Amino acid sequence: MSTMFLRTLREDPADADVDSARLLQRAGYIRKAAPGIWTWLPLGLNVLNKIESVIREEINGIGGQEVHFPALLPKEPYEATHRWEEYGENIFRLKDRHEADYLLAPTHEEMFTLLVKDMYSSYKDLPVTLYQIQTKYRDEFRPRAGLVRGREFIMEDAYSFTLDEEGLKKAYVEERDAYERIFKRLDLNYIMVHAVSGPMGGFESQEFLSPMAIGEDTFAQAPSGKAWNVEALTTPEMSAIDCSHTPAMILRDLPDAKSVDAMVNQCNALYAREDGRQWTQSDMLKNVVIAVKHPEDEEHDEPWREVVVVALPGDRQVDMKRLEAQFAPSEIEEANDADLKAHAELVKGYIGPSVLGPQARVEGSEIKNPLRYLVDAHVAQGSSWVTGGDKDGVDAFNMVYGRDFKADGTVEATEVRDGDMSPDGSGPLSFERGVEIGQVFQLGLKYSQALGLQVLDQNGKTVPIWMGSYGIGVSRVLACIAETHHDDKGLAWPANLAPAAVHVVATGKTEEVFDGAEKLVEQLESEGLEVIYDDRKKVSPGVKFKDAELLGAPLIAVVGRDYLNDGTIEIRHRNGDNMAKVDGDAAAQVLLKRYTDML
Repeated sequence: MSTMFLRTLREDPADADVDSARLLQRAGYIRKAAPGIWTWLPLGLNVLNKIESVIREEINGIGGQEVHFPALLPKEPYEATHRWEEYGENIFRLKDRHEADYLLAPTHEEMFTLLVKDMYSSYKDLPVTLYQIQTKYRDEFRPRAGLVRGREFIMEDAYSFTLDEEGLKKAYVEERDAYERIFKRLDLNYIMVHAVSGPMGGFESQEFLSPMAIGEDTFAQAPSGKAWNVEALTTPEMSAIDCSHTPAMILRDLPDAKSVDAMVNQCNALYAREDGRQWTQSDMLKNVVIAVKHPEDEEHDEPWREVVVVALPGDRQVDMKRLEAQFAPSEIEEANDADLKAHAELVKGYIGPSVLGPQARVEGSEIKNPLRYLVDAHVAQGSSWVTGGDKDGVDAFNMVYGRDFKADGTVEATEVRDGDMSPDGSGPLSFERGVEIGQVFQLGLKYSQALGLQVLDQNGKTVPIWMGSYGIGVSRVLACIAETHHDDKGLAWPANLAPAAVHVVATGKTEEVFDGAEKLVEQLESEGLEVIYDDRKKVSPGVKFKDAELLGAPLIAVVGRDYLNDGTIEIRHRNGDNMAKVDGDAAAQVLLKRYTDML
């Protein structure tokens, strides 16, 4: 440690917002270069390399072959798949001195696809799985949690190429199983959840989440044990309600009732229910206007904007992330004043179904190009509502879905909550937070068709290749391990990932102590163990012990006063357990056995 490129910190960095960021910086594993951008120091790089080795062993074990692409890539491949536009402000774009457009790769589907297109042309070449471990870049609006959400990060991304869908499904299962083995070897708690594909495209996806409070992803668990990312949750179909006895729809004055709460108050004040029950938010149907920002497509030469109205029960809130997943790869936002002014039929605070969707497309309607009207999955056929009457100060009562109005489709638009029924019908959902550490996708033909990746099949026919995509956030995984393997004294790495098996501490001022410590280090290294040796002569024992606990090697050996008195060396686990004094000549073998038992 007298020569190691290392400086530990006694105090927490002021901007460290999670334990992993705090301890990795204090222990000298990483240093901050800029928001969301980190420098790897020797100890951090050591642990990172071991995580990568575990990944390589498992992916190589299922036949994966490693390649390495540049991080700086040309615009054209991403333009061909429309992701140059779809990624919006999330990617770093730049121009070279010749004004050619480039990007720092957020992911490499296009490049893998083009590489296989360049080299393979026959079914005889397939299947093949390629992967890389590479730095990726995304222009995060608000980097946070150290390595968990950065602007530069390290990923393992793998891609399978098969002749047909059956081959894709086989490769998907093999890769998913390899990921499970990887996370188990990394001693990282995980749960596999159903997910949406998002900008990646495709038709089947699962995420690996590490449950922890700092996670940005919320996942739902059913009593059956199945789990879903909330964006992938689907609401079981609502049973139709018998509306044969529901009175006819009627318009009533409801002044100054532009919010759900105001509607409830006005209804109770002016229009008491015959059954004596109070009006509540669950009786109201609110209509939310959103703007969908579509990328360019076959019908549009440039990105375009669509105004859409979504109906949902008044006692539920819109979940913009869940709703956006319904429109992927498009993005959504709340409609602005310009959007509303462009559609005079929308009366702010009193928007109702009558001027929207199928209702406005009837013959003789005065509304040109009626807006799409979608209802949330919690709106059942036959359900009766109080909703906008499309006139200022007027609402519609007894407005029945299916009888008085219809929709262009159903979407998952609302926040899910405790007690909601699980998609598999096994019971109510419970919720937990987690950090995404990996994801697997069945991409299908999206990229092969966009980029012309084809081969000749057994019959000499040209067919597109089926693709799968799989990714692990390597630097994020390291942060999650640090997040779950520490105590109030510092890091406590799993034995197979620690930067050293043993941290040898020499305490005292006599040369005999340092000679004994160096002898132990030589014996340990001759057995193939990595060792951190604290040989600093002008540093107090207290500081050395604190550093040893902060750095997190699984075993600590102290050569000090006892060695001078009776030739013994104190050994213990990082957590303080199994402390023992052993003869100096036997210490190396005892430490070797303990370390082997930990693996």
